[in-house]
Amino acid sequence: MKRAIFMGDTLERIRKFPQKAQSEAGYEIYRVQVGLEPKDWKPLKTVGPGVREIRIRDDNGAFRVIYVANFADTVYVLHAFKKKTQATAKRELDLASRRLAQLTRN
Repeated sequence: MKRAIFMGDTLERIRKFPQKAQSEAGYEIYRVQVGLEPKDWKPLKTVGPGVREIRIRDDNGAFRVIYVANFADTVYVLHAFKKKTQATAKRELDLASRRLAQLTRN
């Protein structure tokens, strides 16, 4: 099983999701850790190669968890947020891109 590393304030953001969305985010990250795909995801090529977005919907809205699992033993959870508009806000994508760049610099 791959370990999960939460970049920046990502874990705190997930902990602020409503309970149902929080539980689903944890389950979906676990699926990625054991080599499975999340139930609902899409690639985020604009952020970087191999970056994916887990899509979570519940009664309180739409939530997103952006991660990359290209590394041999680690899933990096780059960002998490509540979606407020149809399109993902540029600032959310930019933050995920900056965190990915931090990984590739090291």
